[in-house]
Amino acid sequence: MKIVLITREGCHLCDEALAALRALGHEPEQRDVDADEELHSQYDWRVPVVLLDGRVVAEGRIDIKALAGAIRRP
Repeated sequence: MKIVLITREGCHLCDEALAALRALGHEPEQRDVDADEELHSQYDWRVPVVLLDGRVVAEGRIDIKALAGAIRRP
């Protein structure tokens, strides 16, 4: 299982998403939406975005319970 957090500098929601993932025992790969043109075109106003094996499982204001459920699903 690969978890990627699409984030941007200075984003408090991104900080909260990272804290939620860490609280669930996961250290995601972090990708800066502003440093990658393709990510920017897909996710600019949606950050933070959590990808699980390349699939969006959460975005924006992230609820830790919903995130935990999404990560547990096969």
